[in-house]
Amino acid sequence: MKRKPVVAIVGRPNVGKSTFVNRLAGSRNSIVDDQPGVTRDRIYFDVEWMNKAFTVIDTGGIVPGDEDEIMVSIFDQARIACDEADKIIFLVDGKNGVNPVDYDIANILRQSGKPVFLAVNKLDNPESYMMVNDFYSLALGEPLGISALHGSGGVGDLLDLITEDFEEADGNVEDTTIIKIAIVGRPNAGKSSIVNALLNEDRVIVSDISGTTRDSIDSFITYKDREFVIVDTAGIRKKSKVDYGVEKFAVDRAIRSIRDCDVALLVIDAAEGISDQDKKISSIITEAGKGLIIAINKWDLIEDKKSNTINQYDKKLANDIPFLEFAPKIYISAKTKQRLNQIFDKAAEVYEQCTKRVSTGLLNKVIKELYALNPPATVKGKRLKLLYATQIGIQPPMFVLFANNSDLLKDHYKRYIENKLREAFGFFGTPIKISVRERSEKDKK
Repeated sequence: MKRKPVVAIVGRPNVGKSTFVNRLAGSRNSIVDDQPGVTRDRIYFDVEWMNKAFTVIDTGGIVPGDEDEIMVSIFDQARIACDEADKIIFLVDGKNGVNPVDYDIANILRQSGKPVFLAVNKLDNPESYMMVNDFYSLALGEPLGISALHGSGGVGDLLDLITEDFEEADGNVEDTTIIKIAIVGRPNAGKSSIVNALLNEDRVIVSDISGTTRDSIDSFITYKDREFVIVDTAGIRKKSKVDYGVEKFAVDRAIRSIRDCDVALLVIDAAEGISDQDKKISSIITEAGKGLIIAINKWDLIEDKKSNTINQYDKKLANDIPFLEFAPKIYISAKTKQRLNQIFDKAAEVYEQCTKRVSTGLLNKVIKELYALNPPATVKGKRLKLLYATQIGIQPPMFVLFANNSDLLKDHYKRYIENKLREAFGFFGTPIKISVRERSEKDKK
């Protein structure tokens, strides 16, 4: 697939970068809040303007010289975005006028050698357009006044200028075999460190400060000629501990990323083990019908490891989360990069299981055998009869059982059927959905 042109949006905090990105992308993809520094990492969005497709990078606000750990990381993220970009939009605040920091950023952008477009934002009424002339002092060419909030002013003119030498889309259908992996878990389990280790770059900010990652961030990577999208998400804390506002939006975004992914990688801190919150996150994954891999991270911190240490940990997990026995477990270290490539190998395997289809004839043969091997107990003199079965969907595999009485299919027997289907067909790493419909024996196929 041909690489799309890349446009980075940079500027100091709270000038409206995320609002502008949301305007371009046509949705509230970036978190928008009045608190400076809300966007911390580089976030990528695909945008189309006048049949010309390109990628936009939303960056954290730049404050040159700020020594705060997070702000320094934001500046580094913006610098890397400029290195990646073909063109740069420098967004400034027209409502408050030229800020001394704007001059520092302008100097940095000139040194990048990339084409820079100066956009004066927050010109939400005609009278405010008088402020545009003040920004000629930045010596970056003609400033264009816009209102990202309303999509008015010179937004269209700005996009025309940026895309004038971009190629028009050729109408090719995007590759649907790309596997989307969402990296999820509690805060500080090492999710962002895993992403950075996989990409061999500081793609997302890594810090001991809880809640560093706020947006869900997509990264594309090729492994063994297979395309993957890695989605780093905000740590999901207990609902009672989540503050309303930016953090709540970030957690909601993480949950939405689970619903949008193909395979979820649940990251667990090896030293802390599985927690009640990890179990709740796994329930979100399985209820959404997504493939699941459990990654036990920070394995390098486990002391006095022996040949059977992993087996012992596996047994403990089987005891703590027996309902996730179907999910593969991998023992990794983001710090030492131990077994990290297993993430891609397992994701490809799990995706194959999620999309597996079983022939109706073979399925009914297995159903008939499991029923004969262990027929259900009678309930008030009535016995469940399984007349016919068929697979009705994938991702996750979904099956319908036609029976004489749906009330007679108890949960324990449904689990028995699920286990036998896994024995027969695999379905490793994916939940299975089983529903039942009533049908009389006369209607049996």
